[in-house]
Amino acid sequence: MKQEHNVSLRRACRVVGISDSVYRYQPDAHRDDEIIDALQKAVERYPAYGFGKLFKTLKRWHYKWNHKRVHRVYRLLNLNMRRRGKKRLPTRHPMPLCVPEQANMCWSMDFMSDSLMCGRRFRTFNLLDDFNREALAIEIDLSLPTARVLRVLERVVAWRGYPRKIRMDNGPEFISIQLAEWAELNQIELEFIKPGKPTQNSYIERFNRTYRDAILNMYAFKTLNEVRDRTEVWLKEYNHERPHDSLGDLTPWEYLAKSQQRESSNFECH
Repeated sequence: MKQEHNVSLRRACRVVGISDSVYRYQPDAHRDDEIIDALQKAVERYPAYGFGKLFKTLKRWHYKWNHKRVHRVYRLLNLNMRRRGKKRLPTRHPMPLCVPEQANMCWSMDFMSDSLMCGRRFRTFNLLDDFNREALAIEIDLSLPTARVLRVLERVVAWRGYPRKIRMDNGPEFISIQLAEWAELNQIELEFIKPGKPTQNSYIERFNRTYRDAILNMYAFKTLNEVRDRTEVWLKEYNHERPHDSLGDLTPWEYLAKSQQRESSNFECH
């Protein structure tokens, strides 16, 4: 337009129908470098996190970018995690679990199983406080009988205190006389879910899925010590660093500390 009709740039842009500022605009090829570096560090540190958890992690690292910009870079780097297909299930109306009002009101425990690279199977015993979703213990071995479960419970009680109630399924280790006697001695209620109803113990089931995605499905292990070492590191991350949607994007320890501060302030007011 400028060359053929000898008009100014401003008039040529008006005739064509664009703004002269749009015509002059030169994109900054390096404006997203900082976001790319931050996302790569977060993914390397938390490889099992999807976009939602990564974005909250960047917020906790005091970055101020909005989610649309971060998501654009996230997709540009092809970091999208594969989504599981939803199973077709019949209509059901599960009863929601009551959230405990304070710590140690109700714990949940369950077993998981996996295998080493050699094919040898191992088990994990997972213990959770339902109040702040804190993982109290993950015990790992080839076999975990009731006596071993009791040792883990006593070890946790030594620094955490006794719970009022423990929720579990009907596994042979949980319906044993040893566990029943221990619970009666320490005035702890044992709550068993109905057979085939894992949703009645959904807190620990959700934790099991997170643990499997982040550790058991993420790595191939040669020895039990490798599983224990990797789990110990992840357990600290889960309790201290991982934000939880159900806790208002706080970590389990932050949520517990906040609840204790609220209780102390209410006590002082009374």
